Amino acid sequence: MSGTDGYGGRKIEMKQVVAYLPTMIQRVSIAAGWLAFAFIVYATLSPIDSRPVVAGPQLEHFAAFGLMGLAFGLAYPNRLLLVVTIVVGSAFGLEALQLLTPDRHGRVLDALMKAAGGICGIGAGQLMSFLLRTRITSIR
Repeated sequence: MSGTDGYGGRKIEMKQVVAYLPTMIQRVSIAAGWLAFAFIVYATLSPIDSRPVVAGPQLEHFAAFGLMGLAFGLAYPNRLLLVVTIVVGSAFGLEALQLLTPDRHGRVLDALMKAAGGICGIGAGQLMSFLLRTRITSIR
């Protein structure tokens, strides 16, 4: 990204700021992804009375795993198989673990909704990562 200012036509280079952006997004996404994962584990395995309720259960499942998938997709853009394993594996694993709690019930439909949200989030994260890399490459 370059240009001239209105005072003498000096050229301004901003390559350092642009090069720093992907690293910052990746670091923030790593923290956000693991925090989202921890919150999802708490909300999934806690007693039913302690579980936060924001919307309908299917929408909550889809959105929570979509957010986690988005964060992990941005955090680990070159490790797609690892990200899919974590997100989809945790969707089915947490539903299975709910069968061990006395007041919760694990359902296949819930696991599928969580996995679908996670896959959509991962896809959005991969797309955003690709567009960010393409934009930075075209600027350089």
